[in-house]
Amino acid sequence: MTAIAPDPAHLDRRAQVRAFMEEHVYPNEPALAREDDAADALMQELRARAKAAGIWAPHLPEEAGGTGSGFIEYALLNEEIGRSTWAQLVFNCQAPDAGNGEILHLFGTDEQKERFLRPLVEGTARSFFSMTEPEVSGADPTALRTTAVLDGDEWVIDGHKWFSSSAEGAAFGIVMAVTDPDAPPHRRMSQILVPTDTPGYELVRAVPVLGHAGRGWSTHCEVRYTGVRVPRENLLGEAGDGFRIAQKRLGPGRIHHVMRWLGQMQRAFELMCRYALEREVGGVPLAEKQTVQNWIAESAAGIQACRLLTLDAARKLDEGDEARVEVSLIKFYAAGVLHDVIDRAVQVHGARGLTDETPLGQMYAMARGARIYDGPDEVHRQVVSRRILREFAAGGTYRFE
Repeated sequence: MTAIAPDPAHLDRRAQVRAFMEEHVYPNEPALAREDDAADALMQELRARAKAAGIWAPHLPEEAGGTGSGFIEYALLNEEIGRSTWAQLVFNCQAPDAGNGEILHLFGTDEQKERFLRPLVEGTARSFFSMTEPEVSGADPTALRTTAVLDGDEWVIDGHKWFSSSAEGAAFGIVMAVTDPDAPPHRRMSQILVPTDTPGYELVRAVPVLGHAGRGWSTHCEVRYTGVRVPRENLLGEAGDGFRIAQKRLGPGRIHHVMRWLGQMQRAFELMCRYALEREVGGVPLAEKQTVQNWIAESAAGIQACRLLTLDAARKLDEGDEARVEVSLIKFYAAGVLHDVIDRAVQVHGARGLTDETPLGQMYAMARGARIYDGPDEVHRQVVSRRILREFAAGGTYRFE
């Protein structure tokens, strides 16, 4: 692992984001959590402030309309942005729009960028990514059943999806569909842009997750495609490129999640430490209890390990490396640390940790999903071990560098 010396300009940007969060985001979290019309209006006001401050769409480079300068900077910014559930939307770098924007930037035609990417970057439209299906395992995307058949100059799409996150209120989706069932497994799929006002597209429902159905961008939706017709020009890349494009999307998307988790786990850690110092049991602060001290030490070690692993993977991505091992490694490792740190923070707070008087309850619910979405932990462990063992099987070794 190579030591990372952050660019002073990146640290200045992080300080700017931190100040914005303290002034505008944290004080408004209770109002945003209500997810009503007033919350929507407040969100639009905060988004306008972020855009005016020049800290808008930091996941995309300037040529795509964003303000970002690479993965390392974005990792540092997310130590602040990730601390609040709502901040990613405030700065217009929310999933799944962030990943969809990157796909369109890398693979979209000029016409696709104008029609679909520009509104995303400007914040006037939202999107969703439609891959997971209820009838087959999400851990094996080669088994997807949704089809897209070329009929003249149109793709005709039929299928059933769910966990098409953020579909409620979205202007379009990127749909993963089988376009050549006779091709090798990883060449059967393509990705196609589908506007949500296309006949045959149906948003069935927002699927409740851990008791929360969400609203708008926070929904996880079930959708159906019944004879949906879109122009053949809505194909991203070439026919059969679906898996290749998905990997380009999901790799950065996974590290984006981990970056946000850095902010979540650091905020939970701070809440735990402060409460341990102020809360007394038996006449002494919780901070004097050895178990609590162990939790604090273990959390500090886990958080710093995640930070260094994330920055190292970000460095490789900035250098053009796909960093498949590094991204899969931090995806499952950081998901575990995130859960453990928040869990300890809840335990230190006792019953208060289960209430909405702190953000810990919501953070805890979201942390459980981290071990599943964008690939379950077991799949990422398999990716890491297979690639390492492949080096040994070839007579070599695996260098940690």
